[in-house]
Amino acid sequence: MNKLSSIKKVVWLSLIAFIVILATFFHYPVQIIDALTLEALPNFDIHISIWRILFEPFMGVLLFFNRSTYPIEENQFALIWVMIFFIIFSVIKIFRIKNKQNRRKFIISRLISLPIIAGLLFTLFVILIFLSRFLPSNTIRNNSTDTILVTTHSHTEFSHDGLISQNDQWEWHKNNNFDAFFITDHNNHSKTLDFVNKQRKGEFPIEPLVMCGEEFSGSNHLSLLGLKRKFNTKKYSDERVIDSVRANGGVVLVNHWFDDENKSLGYYRDLGVDGFEIENTALERKYDRKLYHKIKDFCEKNNLIMNGGLDFHGYGNVCSIWNGMEIPGWKKLNPVEKEEAILNVIRSRDQSKLKVLLYDDRSYYTPDHLFWSPIITLINYFRTLQVFQILSWVIWIFFFLIAGNKISKHQKLSNLFSFDRIIPVLGLMSALFILVLGTIYYLKAEVLAGTENDIFVEYSTILFTVGTIFIVYSGITTFFRFKKGSNEIDQS
Repeated sequence: MNKLSSIKKVVWLSLIAFIVILATFFHYPVQIIDALTLEALPNFDIHISIWRILFEPFMGVLLFFNRSTYPIEENQFALIWVMIFFIIFSVIKIFRIKNKQNRRKFIISRLISLPIIAGLLFTLFVILIFLSRFLPSNTIRNNSTDTILVTTHSHTEFSHDGLISQNDQWEWHKNNNFDAFFITDHNNHSKTLDFVNKQRKGEFPIEPLVMCGEEFSGSNHLSLLGLKRKFNTKKYSDERVIDSVRANGGVVLVNHWFDDENKSLGYYRDLGVDGFEIENTALERKYDRKLYHKIKDFCEKNNLIMNGGLDFHGYGNVCSIWNGMEIPGWKKLNPVEKEEAILNVIRSRDQSKLKVLLYDDRSYYTPDHLFWSPIITLINYFRTLQVFQILSWVIWIFFFLIAGNKISKHQKLSNLFSFDRIIPVLGLMSALFILVLGTIYYLKAEVLAGTENDIFVEYSTILFTVGTIFIVYSGITTFFRFKKGSNEIDQS
């Protein structure tokens, strides 16, 4: 046991050394860059929440993986890697157990635990993708004089794929230091216009300013911004929609053209759109750079403005893109003047007045070898750490070393906190969490019955199914392991 304890100390101390070396000698500064020039913008910096620093080994890693360049695929591979390491670690322990009977018990124990481990990883994935907005992520700090931060693309529960209410969307933008944002629900804007009017009547604070838009699904997704009245766009042609928006005093932007490419860039230029999204962080942090340059060169040659699409639906990536618009005297303007000033920046197509700000914490890479990307992502995470974040890691590592040493010296505590007992209990807690979240989504689906939102029904069904299987399996495993008083076999 002493030899094993010494090995564990060496492993943990080696991890500390590894973190310090990466963060000190291979440091990658987290900064805000201009998405069009890739230059750092000195008037903007990053604020790190004290809560993240206090729980850096837990929160920091999750948030860094949440901002992966290809989040869905990479996070799935990350969970596979966790499972691979669990299996490798278990196999190593199997060969260390000399007694055949104990070895057999250990193998059975780990095989029984394997589905619970999978359930725990599913829970982690749910938190990472669907509850990331509740984590204390890094936020932007605007030190400029005349630049305001604006979102031109966001969705609420009145979109078919939105998981966030209008009030929560406003609160989220406030927490992320935006000055204004458009709600662009899919193919409708009546609910948004009602929400905008509530703010203008003083029913909730005027900052950040809410503005009415819509994401029209025609030949491509178009953001219709600055809508002042209700009109139906369903079954409209692209031409008719754009004409209606113009008559309504609004502007039109093409959303994530690089994702669909249904019509040529020239087609939308000839329709009279004002510009294109050059980045959209809801899909991927970065897409094919050949397409990026194709859009960028086309917009520059045809005097079309480029903007950043946050495209926030209440889940997915935490905030990593902003539109910085130069509007002098912003604070002195009334809401109508503020909205008009924002629309004029887009109408003018003057790119010098609109900077696409991008959260930069890792180098660009292609999706060719995503299976290996979680390892690289973890290394890159350690490279971004600052002094207090490193200190948090050191404190937590020593905490677990001391706690583990104390527990190992007391047989009752050692049995209580054994792997065989902790894992099924964590499984029960995770299963209960999944079922509660599924219930919340189900109740929300009931409230939204009659709207086009179907994502709450879809996800509540998945969560109920997984949660029910998970809680039954974890419950049975917990019952038998505590009844028999089993504990992890750790014999050489």
